[in-house]
Amino acid sequence: MTLDLTGRVALVTGASRGIGAAVALALADAGADVAVNYRERAAEADSVAAAVVAMGRRAISVAADVSDGAAVAAMAGTVAERLGGIDILVNNAGIGLVRGIDDLTEADFDRTIAVNLKSVFLCTQAVLPHMRGQAWGRIVNISSGAARGAGGVGPHYNASKAGMEGLTRGYAARLVKQGITVNAVAPSLIETDMVRSGVASSPARIPLGRFGTSEEVAQVVLMLIGNGYMTGQTVALSGGMAFN
Repeated sequence: MTLDLTGRVALVTGASRGIGAAVALALADAGADVAVNYRERAAEADSVAAAVVAMGRRAISVAADVSDGAAVAAMAGTVAERLGGIDILVNNAGIGLVRGIDDLTEADFDRTIAVNLKSVFLCTQAVLPHMRGQAWGRIVNISSGAARGAGGVGPHYNASKAGMEGLTRGYAARLVKQGITVNAVAPSLIETDMVRSGVASSPARIPLGRFGTSEEVAQVVLMLIGNGYMTGQTVALSGGMAFN
């Protein structure tokens, strides 16, 4: 089946590059108008938005620190004003501060939880009124294999992603009767800047023999958006490293 999102408005956080950019383009290819969130990389976000427009969809790039409640509220207002109410939310924004347990500071821990976990709460709360009002919504959270495994970033990162999956299940259970599904995708060793920067120097331990791609993650995101019967689930994407 071909997913048709014509007339839907999507917000993708952290969408200036990598997985977020691939998801934004895949949503546009399916017919959605897209808000491309970023914090610092304005030129890259503008480029993603321009690519969406070139596909015949509407798009905006919108700056916001998604760990800040006021910034999230302002972002949601901007998207609603310029594109319409948000029907689809992809919580992708995140940071991966590589730290050993003896180097991990309180500031590192707090920042990681704020950006990777608190942001999911803030953005979800911001989009719920519109989704509830129309009795339809799709929320997909980009988790990580580190939510269930050791990972290579650090325990602060593990905790933030495990918490995200807890939020996924908690929201899914409470919104299921309102036409809103909430799911997560848990990629491992996708060829992004974070992986290239030293989390994994080679794909040698991946049974499939290569890193995953951002486009492959985007395929799973769209599958979850298109499946109205699946909610509260986390889909692992690991090239055979782990099985749920």
